[in-house]
Amino acid sequence: MDITNYTVEELHELLVKKEVTAQEIVKAVFARISETEDKIGAFITLTEEEALEQARKVDEEGIDPNNVLSGIPIGIKDNIVTNGTRTTAASKILEDFVPIYDATVTKKVKEAKMISVGKLNMDEFAMGGSTETSYYKKTRNPWNLDKVPGGSSGGSAAAVAAGQIPVSLGTDTGGSIRQPAAFNGIVGMKPTYGRVSRFGLIAFGSSLDQIGPFTRTVKDNALVLNAISGHDASDSMSYEGEVPDFTAGIESGVKGMKIGVPTEYLNEKGLEEGVKEAVLKAIDTFKSLGAIVEEVSLPHSKYGVPAYYIIASSEASSNLQRFDGVRYGYRSPEAKTLDEVYVKSRTEGFGMEVKRRIMLGTFSLSSGFYDAHFKKAGQARTLIRQDFDNVFKEFDLILGPTTPTTAFGIGEQIDDPIAMYLSDILTVPVNLAGVPAISIPCGFSNDLPVGLQLIGKHFDEETIYKAAYAFEQATDFHKEKPNL
Repeated sequence: MDITNYTVEELHELLVKKEVTAQEIVKAVFARISETEDKIGAFITLTEEEALEQARKVDEEGIDPNNVLSGIPIGIKDNIVTNGTRTTAASKILEDFVPIYDATVTKKVKEAKMISVGKLNMDEFAMGGSTETSYYKKTRNPWNLDKVPGGSSGGSAAAVAAGQIPVSLGTDTGGSIRQPAAFNGIVGMKPTYGRVSRFGLIAFGSSLDQIGPFTRTVKDNALVLNAISGHDASDSMSYEGEVPDFTAGIESGVKGMKIGVPTEYLNEKGLEEGVKEAVLKAIDTFKSLGAIVEEVSLPHSKYGVPAYYIIASSEASSNLQRFDGVRYGYRSPEAKTLDEVYVKSRTEGFGMEVKRRIMLGTFSLSSGFYDAHFKKAGQARTLIRQDFDNVFKEFDLILGPTTPTTAFGIGEQIDDPIAMYLSDILTVPVNLAGVPAISIPCGFSNDLPVGLQLIGKHFDEETIYKAAYAFEQATDFHKEKPNL
């Protein structure tokens, strides 16, 4: 029985019926990783021994029929700290960092009795859109090994798409869950800012970062978000409201639901024709299911990319100042003076993209330039949020492509940072506004997956899941698998 492409729900059913054990699932997962990892390169660290021990305990205690996640393997992005397991953020500067505590999400998946199988590759400190800036390795797209898996959560997405694991956690600062989900033909959710605790997440842009799940189906995704959401006193921006059951009304359909399609999203310069065609067909599917779809406008979304890169880089320049070879991180063995410790440790420890963003952020915050750059970016952010608020006065959801193109070639954009940044043009406004959004598969262009983005109101992930589930049930794109 090949269980490596089973969904969470299917694996749970097998566990409850005792047709398979948690240990057998974990062994099958590691066999699949062994078979495909040389091609994909999704993991930085594997924890086979610990995973088998966790599975043994789950089998001994017995599967709770009411806990769908019990005994389910999961991979965790390597910027989320894990007690006793190396956490590098894909950087040389944290090569030897072994945390002595768990992030809140790590605790929550353990409490749900999920089984962590390892830490997933990513762009260094989550800075990148292709997983090519990792210090350790390049991850490849399972649909075409010459293409990137997206980023920064490329390892998290590729591992799920390749059948290595059924669930993974990623982080999304400007699209780093949704863009790789789209490139890999799977489901990726960026929850509302504050819905999931950021405690234990190695910060990139603190006002933008969110942790979210990758899965093969929409319902699996909702089940995992149920487990990792909730208030956390350790995160000052954590939402104190109650967490609904995101699966409760997921089958209620979209009849009468009002969905807005931004004019700017479908007329974006650089939007690939095959992507546009797949999204237009998705709109027809929603109409056939009874949704009301109308054109809307997000006029300030054109300022999203410049505003995002000023704000995110400014926050990164502050967050990363602690990695200096004295307080945290790699220390250069060549340094002979205190000044050299700082300079050489950071010069040798950080990669080029991280240095570029630290310099951009430091410049934006510097005396004499703050008003011209950071303040303006903050004002643009307010206008972008107001655009979303205005649309959501009349509409339940906003729909559009997740990315302008399908997965691009490895090495194609790595030396052109502006081209790389523009690939986030349809995802960064969501982070600036703090609203939730999901990417689900909606077709193929040139044999590569196309992602459909559904954006919701603050803390209304339920409506997003209802619409995504209705679309998934009406189509078969989520059943397609890469041929590895």
